[in-house]
This record gives sequence, C-alpha cells and structure tokens, in this order.
Amino acid sequence: MLKTRIITALVLAPIAIGGIFFLPPLGFALFTGAIITVGAWEWANMSGIGNPGGRVGYALATAIILYGLLNVPFVAVLWLALLWWCVCFLLVRSYPAGSEKWGSLPARAVMGLFVLVPAWVGLNHLRTGGFQFGDSTNNLLLILYVFCVVWVADIGAYFAGRAFGKAKLAPRVSPGKSWAGVWGGLVAVGVFALVISVLASAGALETLLLVAASLATGLVSVLGDLLESMLKRHRGIKDSSQLLPGHGGIMDRIDSLTAAIPVFALIITQLGWLTTGHW
Repeated sequence: MLKTRIITALVLAPIAIGGIFFLPPLGFALFTGAIITVGAWEWANMSGIGNPGGRVGYALATAIILYGLLNVPFVAVLWLALLWWCVCFLLVRSYPAGSEKWGSLPARAVMGLFVLVPAWVGLNHLRTGGFQFGDSTNNLLLILYVFCVVWVADIGAYFAGRAFGKAKLAPRVSPGKSWAGVWGGLVAVGVFALVISVLASAGALETLLLVAASLATGLVSVLGDLLESMLKRHRGIKDSSQLLPGHGGIMDRIDSLTAAIPVFALIITQLGWLTTGHW
C-alpha cells in the first residue's frame, strides 16, 4: 500500500504543480474546474446516486454551474460559503441526530454543490485578485500558503493526536480525531503564520491578523474533513472513490481544502489584502 501511495503521488504531483502554479488565470480556472468536476462525480456516489450515468450527469451539471459563475461577484459566493460551513458545524455536531433532515439523495446532492462550488470560486479569487501582504504581492504564493495551512494543521494534529489524543473530537463521525489533535494543529498553524509574516516583512498588526485568519482557516479545515467523513459514514463507504490508487478519491485529498479555501479567501478580502481581479 505504501509503495502504491508513493507511485501515485509521484505521478500526480507534477500534474498538480504544473496546473496550479504554471497556468495563466483562465487555464488555472479550467484546470481547477476539472478537479472540482471529478470531485462532483465522487460526491454523487456519496449522495447516493448509484447509476453511473447519474453520477456523470451530476458532475456535468456542476461544471455548468462553475461556468455560469465566471462573471458572478466572488465575494457573494464566499459569504454564502461561510454561512454554509456554520450550518455544517451544527450538522456534524449533532450527528447522527438530524440526519433524517439531510440524508435524502436530493439533499446530499445539494450539499455537494455548497461544498464544491465555493471552493472553486475561492481558489480562483485567490489566483486573480489583487494581493498585498507585507512586501508580498504573489498570488501563487498566496495559494501555496492556504494549502500549507491545511497541511501544517494536519501534520500538527497527527503528532499531537498520537501523543495526547485521549479525548475524542467527534467519535460518531471520525473516531480517529481528537481534541488534542485539533489544538496541536492550531499551534502548528499559528507558528507557521508567524514565520511567514516575518519572511513577508509584515507589520505587527498584519502579523496578528494573519495568525487569526490562519487559525480560523485551520479550524474550518477540520470541519471540511469531518463533513466528508459524515457523508461517507452515512453512505457506508470508506473512500469517495478508488480513483487514486492508495489514496482513495479526489475528495479524500481535498475535503479539508474545500472548507479552508473559501473561508480564507473571504477573510483576507475583508481585511483588504485581496481585491477582486480579472481573468
């Protein structure tokens, strides 16, 4: 399994790096849109669509929605995403109670749109917006930063959870996660934000705000992971698909990012570090 995971990662890494960091804005939108569309195909399975044709149809419908949002104000979608993740907190917290309200196929299908579409919008807002933090104006570094926040949170949570993880975070949703893991991840994210602020020559206020924004992003990334775990548990499956040998599916790799990206994009927009850009 480890060998398979490594081979898959070695194949996919150049593709992901090239698509995210070396394409012009429109190419970036198409590349990330393709990833979200595949994620929608997997979400169709999690929502209970058993027919292969139905899954493809759901994915194509998601792609059409993405295209329709090309000229829609990004910030409006990001505010909707923030509201959605507040709702998700309540859903995850109460599970399995309340699942009768969202457990139907149509409801879970709509949930997928609220997860996937704002993630794409937020990512492209980060790519095309006017950015300024400290002495940094590089949008690609901004995208890398939010990815790193999620990865650092995961790494910190892993080690803290192994060392101190007795109190479970959400045992009915994801038994492996602990409160110690959450706090360990947030500490790691806070340290990471401080280091980046120093490297960007940011002032004291900017540094404080970046730490706060990063902590909020790291926290909501945990919710993204928990939401997908809840949907898979409700559906009775382990992985979103077997598309990536040794890794599961696309959604298994981007579940935390789907929550982190739109929330982070909204926060830094409200802070004035990111303004609406152009394709």
